[in-house]
Amino acid sequence: MEGTKNKLPIAVTIGEPSGIGPEVLIKSWFKRREHSIPPFFVIGSPDIIQKHAQQIRLPIPLEVIEHPSEAIEIYNRCLPIVDLGLDSDFHFAVPGQNTAETVIKAIDCAVDFIMRGQARAMATAPIHKAALYSAGFTSPGHTEYLAEQVQKHIGQEFQSVMMLASEELCVVPLTIHEPLHKVPELINHALLVRTIRTIHDSMKKYFGLASPRIVVSGLNPHAGENNSMGTEDSQIIAPAIEAIQKQGIDVKGPLPADTMFHKAARAQYDVALCMYHDQALIPIKTIDFDAGVNVTLGLPIVRTSPDHGTALNIAGRGTANPTSMINSLKLADRMSKNISPFEMIHDV
Repeated sequence: MEGTKNKLPIAVTIGEPSGIGPEVLIKSWFKRREHSIPPFFVIGSPDIIQKHAQQIRLPIPLEVIEHPSEAIEIYNRCLPIVDLGLDSDFHFAVPGQNTAETVIKAIDCAVDFIMRGQARAMATAPIHKAALYSAGFTSPGHTEYLAEQVQKHIGQEFQSVMMLASEELCVVPLTIHEPLHKVPELINHALLVRTIRTIHDSMKKYFGLASPRIVVSGLNPHAGENNSMGTEDSQIIAPAIEAIQKQGIDVKGPLPADTMFHKAARAQYDVALCMYHDQALIPIKTIDFDAGVNVTLGLPIVRTSPDHGTALNIAGRGTANPTSMINSLKLADRMSKNISPFEMIHDV
């Protein structure tokens, strides 16, 4: 089993054509030996890749493949790509509705390859949601859409959890793309318990931690300061933490968010669960802006993504930093190396 699962390639979705996704994919392939990047193949359009390569003056050898298994043999001499045969016309820095189908189909195809046991993980280039919405995309985000697609295959609902990971820090936002004024009403006992459980189980399964150390931030300044700055910390967050501590999970909190992220504090835990988007993402992007990776937990597949967007303002200039994409590929490799697709999908 070990030999079989390690031979499977990683599926990479092309992302928004007008952004920097194709550029960082090209640069990642050229750095495959330097960074020991495992075999991967792109799902999308060779025309899009070639246009980016020409624009940034970095010609790349491509070979269209019909099946993921072909990627292994040719990976060291050219970039393997599955051609979806859809509209590939685009303009740098200007997302268009015409390529939305390519972006969405690439995600669907990657999930399908994993479900069929033909790829062992997926890494996704950034998407531009506004362009997809105009083409009928209805999910709040990339992660939520993936959960929907997996559910269609398995017939089971999953709670996807977004974790941002780097060597220095791993953070999870409890609520993600929500207006700040809505956050307090979204925080509840069930959501906290499910999320902490998902973090715990995933860190054990994919990262090899026997007893993951989790800390939870408070919602209010100073974690409420004895209810003088809000009652959510004492009445909602603390009871949920106490309940899951009784299940043998190493979790502490709620802690004041402003003292959780200095170097000495970070040494005391493996993952920090925060209450909202910026509370989690500001620390990790400050500490390691270029190298962070977006990891989806809670699904029976491995999915990673660069911790940056489409960066339309620098698309086509050749200045995009591929470090986050490289780390995404390496982390997808690490998480899926010792677990076969069958085990991932059926151990739910």
